[in-house]
Amino acid sequence: MDKLLIFGRRPLKGEVTISGAKNATLPIMASTLLAQGIHTLKRIPQLRDVFTMVELIRRMGGKIDFKEGMCRIDTTKINKFEASYDLVKTMRASILVLGPLVARFGKAKVSLPGGCAIGARPVNLHINGLEKMGAKISLEEGYIIAKAQRLKGAKIYFDIPTVTGTENLMMAATLAKGITVIENCAKEPEVVDLANYLISMGAKIKGAGTSIIEIEGVDELIPPESYEVIPDRIEASTFMAIAGACGGDIILKGCKTEHLEAVISKMKDAGLVFKETSDGLRVIGPQKLQAVDIKTMPYPGFPTDMQAQFMTMMSIANGTSVIKETIFENRFMHVAELRRMGADITVEGNTA
Repeated sequence: MDKLLIFGRRPLKGEVTISGAKNATLPIMASTLLAQGIHTLKRIPQLRDVFTMVELIRRMGGKIDFKEGMCRIDTTKINKFEASYDLVKTMRASILVLGPLVARFGKAKVSLPGGCAIGARPVNLHINGLEKMGAKISLEEGYIIAKAQRLKGAKIYFDIPTVTGTENLMMAATLAKGITVIENCAKEPEVVDLANYLISMGAKIKGAGTSIIEIEGVDELIPPESYEVIPDRIEASTFMAIAGACGGDIILKGCKTEHLEAVISKMKDAGLVFKETSDGLRVIGPQKLQAVDIKTMPYPGFPTDMQAQFMTMMSIANGTSVIKETIFENRFMHVAELRRMGADITVEGNTA
């Protein structure tokens, strides 16, 4: 698709079913490497990153059937333990196979990540954690080489919360000998969803969704009959911003409001109206938006992945809003495009 033609100045009305969360789908797909057998995952979004993860697992020897939001992954014959640069460069989440491969097979070769240009996102937190669990790790020609007999439980503290770091080490710890405690870990719903999938396979995990997660390693994990991924809170929030920007009236089917509290609070301050329905949430945009300040924070704060959409909505609001980005550097790349459309935006450091 070369371009999209959008004819604006008309309110959008109707209903939409929220897709499965990409940021839960990718680690859950990676976690299938921990357990031999067939994994059946439901509500899987059809996105480029998901297809990249499909290809990554196929190259390792996995068999995958993907149809109508359902993905069947057979990890019985995994025989390669490498995530090559040509795939990893397009998707940073490829690093998530590192922990599962080392935990189950005792070896992994994973290219250093590429992906979206929104900051450095170093992987040293993943590496340091695996080393504390007994893995021998080296960096060779742009690849992380990890080896271990069997990982051992350890106490791990993150200097800063990291979503993928929490997920990688939590997955690795499920097959480690002994108890692993991860402190100052990420609290995102996607981390909790991954933990729930691991638990459904027989993992022993406590504290997911809090700052301290405790994992007691087991000898083997077994795939459950099936598992449904949580709905995407960023997709739901984006439709809220659309309703707000155009004065629309949209019903979001299947979303989880408990994952959206920070966004809904700021949307209400901007003038949007929310009404819960039997199977979702109705969002009604105001005739005129009111300016609101936001500061991106780790969950349960305002999500950085909604910063651009909220800024776009605020560009047509009454008054001046201040938006502060605290999660990633270089995440105001959309500002230049909004200015081309007439938005009055000034950027100073991490504040717009």
